[in-house]
Amino acid sequence: MEVKSITKSARISPKKARDVAREIQGLPVSDALDALTYTPRKAAFLIGKTLKSAIANAENNHDLVPDTLVVKIATVTEGPSFKRFKPRARGSASAIKKRTSHINIVLTDEVSLEEPRSKSKKETAAPKKAAPKAEAKAPKADAAPAGDEAALGQVYKEAPAEVDDLKKISGVGPVLETKLNEQGIYKYEQITKWTPENIVAFDERLAFKGRIERDNWLEQATALFEEKYGNA
Repeated sequence: MEVKSITKSARISPKKARDVAREIQGLPVSDALDALTYTPRKAAFLIGKTLKSAIANAENNHDLVPDTLVVKIATVTEGPSFKRFKPRARGSASAIKKRTSHINIVLTDEVSLEEPRSKSKKETAAPKKAAPKAEAKAPKADAAPAGDEAALGQVYKEAPAEVDDLKKISGVGPVLETKLNEQGIYKYEQITKWTPENIVAFDERLAFKGRIERDNWLEQATALFEEKYGNA
């Protein structure tokens, strides 16, 4: 299935935006968001907003898992231009075009990621020494059991009498709010008390890893908690 999102008349020239759009085409959405987050350009910010909108459409409207999505198309087309004029010598005027762009993002879950190529004979000897390292990492994954409540912090076994609207946190839609409720998260205060260990634990349970730190959930939850309940 394909899901698309369009931002029309973005205040940036198509030439500047296309350089960034080419870099994310064909990438998984998590890698694409990471690339845009650490690209210090205005185009990266605008394309990132369009990409997040497409992810939200896929998750909330079509029940797709974001981890399975790939950026199939990322194009920038020319929008209408604002015409301005600048005074020049001898009473003349030169035209100035303030260009705009239409940003188009299409995600799909039908594209399978390419498997790594088989290594040559010269490279096959090296992994034999690296194999014990992979075996040593395996017990770490089993060290924290999936049902360990300590790793989740403060959780409710049942919904409390008063529940906060978690959808006010940027990046949390109806589907993700339901997943948080299933894990016992109903209030802003619970999120404000998350430790790095709690964030890692919830990242493993959510369908899209890295979204908590990327969207600054803790800062947003703290601001919403203070807005609703004050500094108490």
